[in-house]
Amino acid sequence: MRKTKIICTLGPASESREAVRGLAEAGANLFRLNMSHASHDWVRGIVPEIRSLERELGVALAILLDTQGPAIRTGNLSEKFDLKPGDLLELTVGKAAPAERYSTGVNYDGLVNDVEVGNRLLIDNGLIHVEIVEKRHDRLLCRVLTAGVLGSRRHINLPGVKVNLPPLTEKDRADVALGAELGVDFVALSFCREPEDVDLLRAVLRSHRSSARIVAKIEDQLAVRNIVGIVAKADAIMVARGDLGIECPMEELPIIQRRIVKSCLRSGRPVIVATQLLESMITSPMPTRAEVTDVANAAFEQADAVMLSGETAVGRYPVECVKVLDRVTRRIERSGGAGYAAEAVLRDDRRRTMHSAVVLANSMERAALVVFTRRGMVADIVAGRRPHRAPIFAFAESEEVCRKVQLNWGTHPVVMPFDANPEVTIHNAERLLRERRLAEPGDNLIIVTDLLYGDDLYDSIQVRPVK
Repeated sequence: MRKTKIICTLGPASESREAVRGLAEAGANLFRLNMSHASHDWVRGIVPEIRSLERELGVALAILLDTQGPAIRTGNLSEKFDLKPGDLLELTVGKAAPAERYSTGVNYDGLVNDVEVGNRLLIDNGLIHVEIVEKRHDRLLCRVLTAGVLGSRRHINLPGVKVNLPPLTEKDRADVALGAELGVDFVALSFCREPEDVDLLRAVLRSHRSSARIVAKIEDQLAVRNIVGIVAKADAIMVARGDLGIECPMEELPIIQRRIVKSCLRSGRPVIVATQLLESMITSPMPTRAEVTDVANAAFEQADAVMLSGETAVGRYPVECVKVLDRVTRRIERSGGAGYAAEAVLRDDRRRTMHSAVVLANSMERAALVVFTRRGMVADIVAGRRPHRAPIFAFAESEEVCRKVQLNWGTHPVVMPFDANPEVTIHNAERLLRERRLAEPGDNLIIVTDLLYGDDLYDSIQVRPVK
């Protein structure tokens, strides 16, 4: 059973019911809705399709709504600019009239106040580099450093510059409200920079009575510097290597990825590795060997999930991409992992108890961890300990909880009603596992549950041999 989860971004290449089914049957566990491109009408149509397929296939399929975030973009152009090194590019704010041959507006009026002469700006995913040579109250004059063709609405990155944009734009707030209305399971906070950004999104979700978990996307240098505080606040972390790879020196990116994964595993937070895992497969049926190694590295580091973006949203081979991830991650999981979870901080008695259950499971050749959880927290803790061999079966009474723990490494959620008598609940779970051929005689079930003594509940660990 694969431990590393797979997230697929839905788009024109994968929005039909048949396409979503194909991705799920190939091994996708979560589906990402990218609000940088998705309309509300499209979201209202695709969410019910995913829920319907979930019931039809009998598996938990979680939905991640990814906010656009406070992106800085150039304006619309009547024709593209063919820029050469040494050319001057003018960036205007507000309603400033153009004064140069190559001039475009930007969507952020505060840009002039946030930057200084000498700062470098990276445009269109870092393809065009410019340096600010003059600054006025309503415009920036930039010298082009690298040749490139500039089109409309291209993204601007400002490495090392703290931008005073709000964590959530008005569009983001409207998108989050839609996600809350439709009951999405996760909301990704794009360009999360500080722990307080997570607090703001959580307050917005609560105002809409949503219990969606927050995935903080790490995309710039400020977020990297604040990673400890962000990890403490968020429910999960995404290493968003697209903008992060532009904002940071390229040679630092592997080190930053490893540091973030380590920080998450030490804190027991799920972590996602995203962007360009199989970029070549947007047009090719086969990955490059470098891409295979990249996926293998994420699986070896024991990231909870790997995510496909354009590969499944607009690519020619979406199902084949999922099959590649499935094949590579399964193979790496059999060879062992980096073991970062061994350094996890056991902050309370509950975590120490769950740790003991995993140690017990690791000592047996044929064992499975069986967790009963009402909110998903116990399942989160057990998954964070990264058992060596034992799968984690997380039983919950609600589909909502099962979807939330679907992101967790090595966790297989199962919906099942709980009986007032814990013994009956355990018996029903064992029977269900046998019926689904997930357990067989000779296996040992490590049962993690609570026991009632008088008026108090106590965490407990039991070993039940399958007969």
